[in-house]
Amino acid sequence: MSAVSTPPTASARRDAEATKAAILKAARYLLARHAHGDITLKAVAERAGVSAPLILKYFGNKDALFARVMSFEADADVLLDAPLDELGRHMVRHVLFSQSRQGADPLLRIVFAPLHGEQGDILRANFRTQVTQRLTARLDGPDAGLRAELAVAALLGLGVIYGIARGTELRRATLEDVVDRYAPAVQTHLTPGPGTRQS
Repeated sequence: MSAVSTPPTASARRDAEATKAAILKAARYLLARHAHGDITLKAVAERAGVSAPLILKYFGNKDALFARVMSFEADADVLLDAPLDELGRHMVRHVLFSQSRQGADPLLRIVFAPLHGEQGDILRANFRTQVTQRLTARLDGPDAGLRAELAVAALLGLGVIYGIARGTELRRATLEDVVDRYAPAVQTHLTPGPGTRQS
């Protein structure tokens, strides 16, 4: 008598997705603190609370795992998901919410590219094509590329002070207060007013 295989339940699929997310979060955390070559699957597994063989089951190998971690595609999808006239506010809120509530940052791992040798070049190339060039494509008017990079630079600065320097006053303020104060500076690069200097 042959065994009948049953499809995975919705609960099992949810558990698998949660496990994959935990592995990716652990790998991102380690990539922001250690050189790529120094990170082992064992270290990722310990941080994620799973076994190393489970990482191999879901991602295949270390290179495949870190190819996902070094991609900004999914992060950019969420970061840029707002109408242009509301985008600065959305991006600032997303950076702060990701750090304060989810313990992650959609952009900050680019800051650590110099730690990663050739892998850092991949990180930089992905960041350019998946974040700044996508943002540039949404902007009207002259200097779109420069304005996109300045807007992203402002977000990175906020992420560094909040997540790395752990600025006490910034972390003490409410998320909405910081958004109200900071978003207009980001939005100025996205939709500059008529008096704004452009070349």
